Amino acid sequence: MTDDREPAAAAGAAETPPDAAPFAIGEGTRAVRAGLPAPVKNEPPLPGPVFAAHFHLPGDVEGPYTYGRDTNPTWTLLERAIGEIEAPGRDGVDTVVFASGMAAVSAVLLSQARTGDTVVLPDDGYQALPLLREQLEAYGIRVRTAPTGGDAQLGVLGGARLLWIETPSNPGLDVCDIRRLAEAAHAEGALVAVDNTLATPLGQRPLELGADFSVASGTKGLTGHGDLLLGYVVCRDPELAAGIRRWRKIIGAIPGPMEAWLAHRSLATLQLRARRQWANALAVAEALAGRGEVAGLRYPGLPGDPSHPTAARQMQGFGSVVSFTLPDRAHAERFLAALHLVEDATSFGGVRSTAERRGRWGGDPVPEGFIRFSAGAEDPEDLVADVLRALDSAGAGAA
Repeated sequence: MTDDREPAAAAGAAETPPDAAPFAIGEGTRAVRAGLPAPVKNEPPLPGPVFAAHFHLPGDVEGPYTYGRDTNPTWTLLERAIGEIEAPGRDGVDTVVFASGMAAVSAVLLSQARTGDTVVLPDDGYQALPLLREQLEAYGIRVRTAPTGGDAQLGVLGGARLLWIETPSNPGLDVCDIRRLAEAAHAEGALVAVDNTLATPLGQRPLELGADFSVASGTKGLTGHGDLLLGYVVCRDPELAAGIRRWRKIIGAIPGPMEAWLAHRSLATLQLRARRQWANALAVAEALAGRGEVAGLRYPGLPGDPSHPTAARQMQGFGSVVSFTLPDRAHAERFLAALHLVEDATSFGGVRSTAERRGRWGGDPVPEGFIRFSAGAEDPEDLVADVLRALDSAGAGAA
C-alpha cells in the first residue's frame, strides 16, 4: 500500500486561504474532506440535499443553476469530491455523476463513438457489456473484443476510436496493464476508458495511469452501504467532460439529490471501509487456498495469483471481491445456504459481506459452481470462520 500524500490544496484550492502554506494529507483525510464547501458560520459542513426542479432565473439565462435536469448544487459538491479522490492534485479533471453505473458506462460509449467507428471491449467484463455491444452494432459501430488477461486487447486496437478496459475484470478478476494499453491506444488515436468499479479510486487511479475516462458504479464500493444507485465518469479534461454532460442532458439519467447527498456522506468512511474490506478479502482468499474442494481461486492480492505482478504495480489496494469455484451447482448452493454472516445477494463492495452463484444470471461464461464473494467490514476472524464452517457443511451435505 502507498500513502500517496498530496498537498492540501489538491482537495480544493478555493477552500485554502491565500496565505496558507499547503501541507501533505493522506488518502483518509482527503476522503473525509473531499468536496466540502468553504466553512460558513452557523452552516453545516456538508449542506443537505437540494430538492429543486427549477431555480429563480430572472432575466438572461446565466449562473450555474438553471434547471434541475442540468445542474444541482448537491451534484456539484459530490462531483468535486469524487474528482479529488480519483485524481488528487491533477488540474482540469471534471466529474459527471449519473443515476447508475450503467448510465455512466453508456454515456461514455454512446457519446464518443459514431457510425463507422471501432470500439474495443473486454469479452470477460460486466455482464451488461454484451447488451451494449448489441446497441453499438445496431448504430453501425464496429466492436472488437479480447480478454482482459495478458493485455490481449493490444492485438485488436488498430484503427479503434475507443478502448474500454475493465480491470480487475468482473467476475473473473483478471488484471491488465492500464499504462501499457493506454499508451498503445493513444498511439492509434483512440481514447481510453477504464471501469474502476471494483478497485475504487483508493485502490487504483486510472487517470494517473494514462486513461482519458475513469468510470464506475458508485453503487458498489465507493458508497458501500447497498442503499443507493449511482454512477460517475471522471474525465481528464473539461472538453471531454462537456460531451459527457451533453449526453446526460439529452438522456436525462440524473441522480436524485438525496442519492447524491448520501453518496457524498458515505465518502467520509471510504478509506476505513475499503482497507477493512481488502484485508478481509485477503483473509478469506488465504483460507480458501487451503481447501481441496475449491478450484479456480482468484484474488489479485494473493502473491500466487496470475494477476498479482501487474496488480501490484498499478494498484494501491486489491479490492473486496474474491472468486472461486465449488464442484457443482448443488455444492455451491449448499455453501451459500450455510453462511450466517454473508448475504446471498448480487452486487459487491458493501459493508456487509455478500456472495452469489454467479451462473444463476446466465450472462457470465462461468462454471455452475462459480462463486463471487464480496468481503464486507465484519471482524475478519468471524468472517473466515463462517466461510470455513459453511464449506464444511456443504461438503457434508454431499455425502
